[in-house]
Amino acid sequence: MSTAELRSWLYEADPKKFPYAAVVQHYQVVGKHFVQPDLLQLLAEIRDKLPTLKGPWVHVQTLASFLNIALDKPDNRYDYPTYLALPMLQLPTVDDPVDHAPFARSRCDRLIVQLIADALAFEIAAVDGATTLFPDMRPDADLIVKRVKHGLRSILPVLKRMSIDGGLTASEPMALARQVCSGVQADMSFVERRAIELSVLPVYTAHDEYMFLRVLQTFETTFSLLAVQLRGAVAAMGERDIDRALHFLAGAETALRESAGLFSMLATMQIESFRTFRNFTEGASAIQSRNYKYVESLCRAPDQARVDSSAYHSVPEVRDRVLAGNLTLDSAYREACESGDIPEADRERLAAGMKAFARALLRWRNTHYRLAVRMLGDATGTGYTAGTPYLKQARTIPVFQSVGVVENSIEDTAEDTAETERAQ
Repeated sequence: MSTAELRSWLYEADPKKFPYAAVVQHYQVVGKHFVQPDLLQLLAEIRDKLPTLKGPWVHVQTLASFLNIALDKPDNRYDYPTYLALPMLQLPTVDDPVDHAPFARSRCDRLIVQLIADALAFEIAAVDGATTLFPDMRPDADLIVKRVKHGLRSILPVLKRMSIDGGLTASEPMALARQVCSGVQADMSFVERRAIELSVLPVYTAHDEYMFLRVLQTFETTFSLLAVQLRGAVAAMGERDIDRALHFLAGAETALRESAGLFSMLATMQIESFRTFRNFTEGASAIQSRNYKYVESLCRAPDQARVDSSAYHSVPEVRDRVLAGNLTLDSAYREACESGDIPEADRERLAAGMKAFARALLRWRNTHYRLAVRMLGDATGTGYTAGTPYLKQARTIPVFQSVGVVENSIEDTAEDTAETERAQ
């Protein structure tokens, strides 16, 4: 884009009228890694002027978040949260009140279908020849259809839960995807549309990076929800409200199971494409996922060696909570059992609910590892990590200790392998 449009905006400097579309389009045309220095400098000047801008706080804050994401590379702050533009998505946080859990469920359901529907819309536009964005290494139509089928399968249960699946009558995948995209877009508010529009700032111009970003954002959405639900389960155990604790555990298991289906969609990513754009993502790695670490550390207190490893040093705010001794499901279950306040039948129900969630998480980890092996081989990770060797070790970490170690079953492993092969 021409910097003239931004300089023209500076004369009035109304945060509500910032030319987001032009800036986003430029980033998508060239890739964040290749944005011209003069544009970056001008964006930095605009960010410096933010404290002097007038207008509603929400518009100033949105602009501040966007500029911090757009300028992460020149600032040397580039990491996983800024690569995924997570501040734009306004995910639930682990500090939200426990009684906000139903809102978190609704918010995350809406965001998940919006993210995946947007990914589907991009694939449809590519097939239709309706977009020139992300032109490099564009997959053939058959692969896109396969990708769309996996994406649909992952969100149809969520659409049904949201009661916005009534107009879905098509059976052919591409036709059904068009109906889904139309229905989801019609259901979105202005704020939701803005979040979706501002949350794809790729590093390169490879077609597959669009889907990659959307799937990873969906995983982050899911784990932000899990953190809220697990905190709810911990609180309910403390109040000896067993049914409520099991409700939270079941909701967490369902959300994790539904998100795991997106690995099949991700497995359609072309290896050459992935290895090309990841050349420009150094510094950003899933090891920096705060939401994943919140979930892990809410299940049980991590072993000291893990707390002292790069896994937790990469998320210092989570590490601080662990060192401060935050409550966990493990400790809450153990305390409830030792107190004698709950009957044996309820202990067994809690243990069964925890084991079911543990199986889902272990399976998610295992599928993640297998896909990473296919994509990366022995290559190192992009967040200064060991890559697949790290994932191989981390996938077997027990989720809980109080209910025993739950291992991946042979059946799950075989099914995951077959699913990945079918997706390619």
